[in-house]
Amino acid sequence: MQFSSRFTIAVHILLAVNEFEGQFKTTSFFLGNSVNVNPVIIRKTLGQLKDAGLVTVEAGVGGAALAKEPKKITLWDIFCAVEDKKEDLFHFHDPNPDCPVGGNIHAVMDGRLKKFKRNLQKDMDDVTLQDLVKDLRKELKKNRKLGFAPAPAEEE
Repeated sequence: MQFSSRFTIAVHILLAVNEFEGQFKTTSFFLGNSVNVNPVIIRKTLGQLKDAGLVTVEAGVGGAALAKEPKKITLWDIFCAVEDKKEDLFHFHDPNPDCPVGGNIHAVMDGRLKKFKRNLQKDMDDVTLQDLVKDLRKELKKNRKLGFAPAPAEEE
């Protein structure tokens, strides 16, 4: 099973916004360089994060900022902000109700799928952006890259 890259892009954006606050304007162009995706994708993701109340975005080249403290943003919050159909984590096919298996597959699977979703949600709720910030800073220090930042590129 594979989710889209929207979640990891959103986490990357939030970490970069937090890490570069006060050093650089975290514009879609700047963030696009860090994430290595087109600024259009960054703008769409920032819009979703803004709608979820996780970031604020200044129009033009103002950049983005966290709307909450990192310790108050969970991975589940981020996931729900950017992934489709949070209520249906697993997309179920349309089984043939006249088939003995197809007619009973929901009875066999639905409870289990709901449990999987609850467990995923609990695990993601237990990890905050602040946890990731701490881990990122450990990695930066370990790799002697503390202070690294993509060169601020020219705005589009």
